[in-house]
Amino acid sequence: MTGITIALSKGRIFDETLPLLAAAGIVPSENPETSRKLIIDTNKPDVRVVIVRASDVPTYVQYGAADIGVAGKDILIEHGGDGLYSPLDLKIAKCQMMVAVREGFDYASAVRQGNRLKVASKYTKIAREHFAGKGVHIDLIKLYGSMELAPLAGLADAIVDIVSTGGTLKANKLVAVEHIVDISSRLVVNQASLKVKRETLQPIIDAFAQAVEK
Repeated sequence: MTGITIALSKGRIFDETLPLLAAAGIVPSENPETSRKLIIDTNKPDVRVVIVRASDVPTYVQYGAADIGVAGKDILIEHGGDGLYSPLDLKIAKCQMMVAVREGFDYASAVRQGNRLKVASKYTKIAREHFAGKGVHIDLIKLYGSMELAPLAGLADAIVDIVSTGGTLKANKLVAVEHIVDISSRLVVNQASLKVKRETLQPIIDAFAQAVEK
């Protein structure tokens, strides 16, 4: 197929990417929230959108099943950058990667060098590297959802997770105690596609860049 395939995930990233697509003259024919289709046509006959899980976007782009995609920095750190070119911070879907503990937990004492800590996260690479940099040994527990439950149920001392407003932490009597990294969504491009389809891809990348700068 000579056309362009764009990998996006449902929800906030899709919604916040729409104005950028519009700047490139691309309008999806359907909303993935209401459509059951996983491949969505656009107003351009040679451009389609595939709807995948956020964590799968880099994989689709890396292996060429999609030419470009939009993925959070958190996902890209976990995935690694093999075969991917990430030319643009789109400055959308902003949030922070934080360490959080239950209220009243003495985090400062718990992370003294040489101590051991139980940490739950689905971002295992980020968590491991963060605590290794502090000289803290951790028992890492991989979870896929409801991270806030882990400290409350005694599964973990701390969690490493995405925080946007902090409302979920507060509702579950948790507090953010350490900032790890700011997260936003990035444009990722398949390196082979960029060579073979540059004439079609470059104008889309340029339109995104101009829209981000506005």
